[in-house]
Amino acid sequence: MTQVPVVAGWFTDDGGEEGFRLLGTRCAGCATVFFPREDDFCRVPGCGGGEPAEVPLSRRGRIWSYTDGRHRPPPPYPGDPDAEWEPYVLIAAELTDERMVVLGQAAPGVALADLAVGAEVEIVPGVLRGGGGSVWSTWHWRPVGTAS
Repeated sequence: MTQVPVVAGWFTDDGGEEGFRLLGTRCAGCATVFFPREDDFCRVPGCGGGEPAEVPLSRRGRIWSYTDGRHRPPPPYPGDPDAEWEPYVLIAAELTDERMVVLGQAAPGVALADLAVGAEVEIVPGVLRGGGGSVWSTWHWRPVGTAS
């Protein structure tokens, strides 16, 4: 199967778990960090901007909120619309250094009962199974101290 990033440039796609990072951009003018990345201009009102620089984001954060997704997302969500739907867990985590909240699916095997607001999580490589022989690479949140 062909592996394709869900969104090119939003995360590293090599180096396994230890090298896996979300990628943001930092404004040269005001040092604000953006994710999703902002490659064209600074979104901060009144900032003169400057050339944004790519920066790796924190690998860890704390759960800000979480829920389960019991219904299939509408297109353009990848996957076979005729396949049986499997619910998944969504985690909103506040990144340790950047203090911004990033949403993502929980790693496979993580259940709602495994989570609590304020618990530490880490970002790990993940996949969304796509149709037509593709596997869409993405990120997942995993509670710190649990195996993949």
